[in-house]
Amino acid sequence: MLTPVILSGGAGTRLWPLSRELYPKQLLALTGERTMLQQTALRLSGLAATAPVVVCNDAHRFLVAEQLRQLHIEPRAVVLEPFGRNTAPAIALAAHAALKMSDAEQGEDPELLVLPADHVIKDVAAFQKAVRIALPAVQQGKLVTFGIVPSAPETGYGYIQRGETASADGSAGVYRIARFVEKPSLDRAQQFLQSGDYLWNSGMFMFRAGRYLEELERFAPQMARVCRSAFESAKSDLDFTRIDAKTFEQCPSDSIDYAVMEKTSDAIVVPLDAGWSDVGSWSALHDACDADAHGNVSRGDVIAEDTEGCYLYSESRLVAVVGLSDHVVVETKDAVLVAPKNRVQDVKKLVSRLKEAGRYEHSLHREVFRPWGSYDSVENGERFQVKRLKVKPGATLSLQMHHHRAEHWIVVSGTARITRGEEVFLLEENQSTFIPLGVKHRIENPGMIPLHIIEVQSGSYLGEDDIVRFDDRYGRK
Repeated sequence: MLTPVILSGGAGTRLWPLSRELYPKQLLALTGERTMLQQTALRLSGLAATAPVVVCNDAHRFLVAEQLRQLHIEPRAVVLEPFGRNTAPAIALAAHAALKMSDAEQGEDPELLVLPADHVIKDVAAFQKAVRIALPAVQQGKLVTFGIVPSAPETGYGYIQRGETASADGSAGVYRIARFVEKPSLDRAQQFLQSGDYLWNSGMFMFRAGRYLEELERFAPQMARVCRSAFESAKSDLDFTRIDAKTFEQCPSDSIDYAVMEKTSDAIVVPLDAGWSDVGSWSALHDACDADAHGNVSRGDVIAEDTEGCYLYSESRLVAVVGLSDHVVVETKDAVLVAPKNRVQDVKKLVSRLKEAGRYEHSLHREVFRPWGSYDSVENGERFQVKRLKVKPGATLSLQMHHHRAEHWIVVSGTARITRGEEVFLLEENQSTFIPLGVKHRIENPGMIPLHIIEVQSGSYLGEDDIVRFDDRYGRK
């Protein structure tokens, strides 16, 4: 039985301002009602597979867990990377997690299906067929990658040149890899497309966990040693496996292609033609979505006049465009992006400038998600800030206090259980309370519907680091 591994790392900076460091593209619903992470998990339905092992950034752990919970999926493990070290170490950690569970259950070397969480695959049946074609080779100890049948001379992807057939009976579908090719020029990409022997490198893989770790030990021994030690030193934290940061910091950073796949003699490729996209830019997202008769993809409150070939997105207000062609216009509560589609690869340069300037917009949205719900910074000024809190049913904030600010709470809808010092009481709609500076406090939602509270903060310092936690059900310090 397959053990899916979902890699949910990365920041997706080229899809800013929707995708941000603490809320990246895999956690967004970009091509439908489900997020990309959820779509990845759902396309496993119908395969003989266990619940997935998920590898994600520590900062995303509650968002990942919540999105899977919404699908009634309980992952076998959620492995928390303290920081990114590219795909080869991430997959090694997942392989160790899968082996640990298999040792406890049946002592087998599990077959891993490694999937990035931020890909679009429109033809799920074709994807699952390719997985089944690859399985016999995996059982024979091969390391399989899936190569996308190219539809255009794309210069933004690496390529794989397929060699002779690798199947025992000579049938098509499984091929030896002649070579990996870096992102080509347009002329070379056109030659690749015409030859029919080249496939896009998808970043999806299948192999046995132990077999991968053997090859990693052979070709990247330091990485293999550090990953093994970091996993052995991992701690359980609620439902998460927290990798030891001090040990993992010593791990080299490298992709699985460079570390293993380009070096091993057991790598093979299975072609995949399934409407795949890595949604690596706004232009790629435009192509992955259904467009109207004018070639426009519109989301939210959008009006377009004499406009064609555009991606138009509104999060919080009306976006109106006139006379645009092949542009991207994206509006969020705190930022607006306007760019020609042929320049969207440069969006990451804007993100770098925001980061260098110390602005929050590179990493946070105005609405910030927490394990208990979210808060939206509606207004702020000198010595005050107004937030709208949304607390999920049954959720509770930490018992905490602040050194530099007092807080006023007004319940807009729902019922709140309030702890203020030694008092515990209920607040109904249109009722309010005041939390003086230095007083321990907590908000809980004991009801069955979301709780909405307006919070007015006042004081000399209003930063999120002015929180002293005394008790927190989510294990935060």
